[in-house]
Amino acid sequence: MALTGLFLISFLVVHVGINSCIYNDLVIFDPSDDGKMFNMAAHFMGSSYVIRIIEVGLFIGFIIHIVQGYVLEVQNRRKRGIGYKIKMGTKGSTWYSKSMGLLGTLLLLFLVMHISHFWVPSRITNKLPERIYIPGGPEIHDLFSRMVEVFQNKWIVILYVIGCISLAWHLLHGFQASFRTLGLHNQKYIGIVKTAGIVFSILVPLLFALMPISMYMGWVGYYN
Repeated sequence: MALTGLFLISFLVVHVGINSCIYNDLVIFDPSDDGKMFNMAAHFMGSSYVIRIIEVGLFIGFIIHIVQGYVLEVQNRRKRGIGYKIKMGTKGSTWYSKSMGLLGTLLLLFLVMHISHFWVPSRITNKLPERIYIPGGPEIHDLFSRMVEVFQNKWIVILYVIGCISLAWHLLHGFQASFRTLGLHNQKYIGIVKTAGIVFSILVPLLFALMPISMYMGWVGYYN
């Protein structure tokens, strides 16, 4: 769980970095961008053989992490069928550390929705907006337009925000727990890991959540 968790955390860093290219559309950067930087970055990720091989490993990592998570959840419930007589509440551990199974399930549902919105039409059905030509570059899918289209539905935006909130709580425990599992018990360094985990758990999901909100509100996209 720790190794697959850290692998998926590294994926989040890359994913949020690529997706943040949509903000190049803002006036303070390049008002004429219209998603070109994001489309080029997405094209590179989809056309590079190295990235495609890593993508296979990513899916395997997701599957292993999900299966291991449910197995551990079942094992933990079986080990103690009778609850404690005195309820500790959050004194013994935080509510989100006790709810990793629930948070993981919400993230799984979110992942299915996210894949159906972008990965499936991009890689399988090929039902994205028409290819666009960028002078000096190749013909590429207009994935930016797909994002704008999807995030004009307020209910989808709400579901994405809920997914990002679930991710934040999941990371808040999972980030530092991964390092503990791998043997980091030094109080000096575990404090640094906890602080880094809190910052990461807030910043990355916040950036992800701002993307659908920005497009729905018209701050980014063809409607701004």
